[in-house]
Amino acid sequence: MVPRGCILAVLAAFCIFRLLCSHGAPVVPTSPYLMLCQPHMRCGDKFYNPLQHCCYDDAVVPLGRTQGCGNCTFRVCFERCCSWYHSPQPSLMVKLIDQNFNSAPTLDDRLCHR
Repeated sequence: MVPRGCILAVLAAFCIFRLLCSHGAPVVPTSPYLMLCQPHMRCGDKFYNPLQHCCYDDAVVPLGRTQGCGNCTFRVCFERCCSWYHSPQPSLMVKLIDQNFNSAPTLDDRLCHR
């Protein structure tokens, strides 16, 4: 017959070994809306997802937001309204955000009257 102390010692060693070697089950995300690996930007003191919003005039706005520019409208996340003095009378021009507002007009630009 084996002494009770030996059985307890072997059982304790086995439990400790199992605890040290266990890695746990992998966790599978249950929600499609987890934001762990999606990019986030900052607008003032607020965070936003650049796939859904942009920062315009220190405010978080949806990508589809438009605003008036003379008799035109422009998408505030992708375009901007600029003063244009290269025509006979001063007017406004909608240009893409990445373009210099003093650059020559391109096919993407729109001339807008005040």
